[in-house]
Amino acid sequence: MATLLSYIKVKAGQETAYEDMQAVLYRDTWATEPGCRRYEFYRGPERGEYYALLSFDDFQAFLIHQSSDHHEDFGEKFGAIIEDHWVKWVDPMDRGSMGLVPSNPQKPQENATPLMIQNSQAMPIEVPDWWREQRS
Repeated sequence: MATLLSYIKVKAGQETAYEDMQAVLYRDTWATEPGCRRYEFYRGPERGEYYALLSFDDFQAFLIHQSSDHHEDFGEKFGAIIEDHWVKWVDPMDRGSMGLVPSNPQKPQENATPLMIQNSQAMPIEVPDWWREQRS
């Protein structure tokens, strides 16, 4: 499985534009990506601050999402309105994550596109030792 937490800070006055774009991505992700388990977005306490929890069957399903046409179509548009953004891989706890399983690294499949390979190198899943110690 591959689960991540994302922080997004949009530029002042761009909240509606961001939410409108995210609504399209949400729709297209659920319509075309059977490997997506969670694709949830939340408003943060500060204006223009958002958080996302995304979970996929595995790293390959994440790469399919990240390299999809609908995701790529918004790249420049998001870039124009996002002030800050970070992504962290997280590890679902076996007693508190509604059926999600641990995040684990994988290499791209042999038929991976160049964009999928690029995304796998830019956003690899790294499992800290303490995660392994805590897993049941």
